[in-house]
Amino acid sequence: MLLISGIDDLIPLALHVWYCVRNRRLPLTSSQKCLESDGSREERRIGIFVPCWKESGVIGNMIRHNIAAIRYSRYDFFLGVYPNDEATVTAAEDLAAGFGNVHVALCGNPGPTSKADCLNWIYQWMLAYEEQHGLRFNTIVLHDAEDLIHPHALALIDKERARYDMVQVPVLPIPTSVFEFTHGVYCDEFAEFQTVDMPARQLCGSFIPSCGVGTGFAREILDQLASERDNRVFDPASLTEDYEAGVYIHARGYSQLFAPLARADRDFVATREYFPRKVKSAVRQRTRWVTGIALQCWERHGWSGSWLTKYWLWRDRKGLVTNPLTLLTNAIFVAGLEDWIASVIAHRPWAFAVANPWIVQLCLVTMCLQCARLGLRAACVGRIFGVRFALAVPLRVFHGNLINCLASFGALAQYADSRLHRRPLVWLKTEHAYPARDALLAHKRDLAEVLAASGYLGGEQLMAAQRDVPEGADLGTFLLEQNLISEEDLCKAVSLQAGVPAVPIDAREVKRRVARSLPAHVEKRYGVVPCDLRAGRLIVVGARVPPPECFEELKQFTRLPVEFQLVTPKNYEELRALL
Repeated sequence: MLLISGIDDLIPLALHVWYCVRNRRLPLTSSQKCLESDGSREERRIGIFVPCWKESGVIGNMIRHNIAAIRYSRYDFFLGVYPNDEATVTAAEDLAAGFGNVHVALCGNPGPTSKADCLNWIYQWMLAYEEQHGLRFNTIVLHDAEDLIHPHALALIDKERARYDMVQVPVLPIPTSVFEFTHGVYCDEFAEFQTVDMPARQLCGSFIPSCGVGTGFAREILDQLASERDNRVFDPASLTEDYEAGVYIHARGYSQLFAPLARADRDFVATREYFPRKVKSAVRQRTRWVTGIALQCWERHGWSGSWLTKYWLWRDRKGLVTNPLTLLTNAIFVAGLEDWIASVIAHRPWAFAVANPWIVQLCLVTMCLQCARLGLRAACVGRIFGVRFALAVPLRVFHGNLINCLASFGALAQYADSRLHRRPLVWLKTEHAYPARDALLAHKRDLAEVLAASGYLGGEQLMAAQRDVPEGADLGTFLLEQNLISEEDLCKAVSLQAGVPAVPIDAREVKRRVARSLPAHVEKRYGVVPCDLRAGRLIVVGARVPPPECFEELKQFTRLPVEFQLVTPKNYEELRALL
């Protein structure tokens, strides 16, 4: 079985080699051309669906950062929230009040239901928004509340939508320390899967499974699903509605594309996010994946489709057998290695020695296959996360096999219990975390770029100002001194650039005890003043975005989460007077 599985694991690589030999070139990397536009085609209107349950801690940062980073103009966020999740509802409503392209979609059922059910409610709210404003969204993109959307991802989806009905942007974990083994397992597996397996599916014309984030659907697909399923675009009973959507789209003859990994602005065009960093959370998430993809989808769709489709279904489901088998193999390998060392020291025969030449040859072949697989994975990881991170791939394999084995056993137990007691399978939600500010700076746009894109200054006027600004001086301050921009417009531009909300504060409504709740030296050092207590958060404001160390220091004086909002210099002086 190890021999069969080892050969099978190299088939996607063989497909790449076959393509290169046959066509004498590498597969097209359309992502590299996503910015090449002739300017003759108008951007399609894109609706971004973000289902939320207990996401009040991350959704604000997600929306503000992505609005600041995305280099595309015609898009709107629809945030699906539940009526019994007041903290997330409040956070979503605050975002909608601050950004004209953010809308709240309130689910009709108390949460948590399932991601698919939340997406269905978002779809209905989008229809109502279209009817109210007389417009139509041509493309729907799915994202989660912790996603970092690449600045060029929407442009890539929009361009490829001219030829494909579904476009999947690659998904990659955010780089972490080499010592974070659990998150490192996700880095390893996603690097290999997105580099080898997903493009291989594209090359052989099989179905492209949606990753659940970074997937762009043609509007016609969702409308077709809605008409067939009584307005339930995504099946609420499915644990992996994204995967099944990819299977359905291919079966109905719609065209699909997995956009190959390629760089733009020094980074790969991919959706980035944190995955579980603890074993328990990783097993919980992967149990849902295995249950939905390998068991529930098998029960619902069987082995239908062409022989190529059946092969990739096998690839997606074989983990039920190979995961426990691999863990057993690892245990035998470690035991055999320990006994071999002990036998050398004690000068005794090795307990695992085998005389049968066929078994010896089989072990050698499977060992070579395993080494080839590790080399392939290390090469993929090194390309994306660096050589130092790739050197730990052999060690993380053991950890990953343990997690996958536990997930397989958990999936089988959950599925058997569901069928034995005739209960529906339950959606297991993964806890989300959002990156620290340092991880967001890679996608930050220059203030000049934001000013030009937002129309606050003309191109020639901005270029002249950039030439005249003194060396080392702040561009925004220079523009204010030259009366080239108003305080309000500059505040909005900085808000977009930094990904923080800009909300005017009425100083008459701020309580003095709140404004004086932090030491005076904090205001002098960082230029921030507390102004409100809202939904268990301390709101601080300033005329400039404070450095990250400011928020670390504020933890010494308050146990409340701190949220920063930008105000104009004039508004800030009014609030500072309260001190």
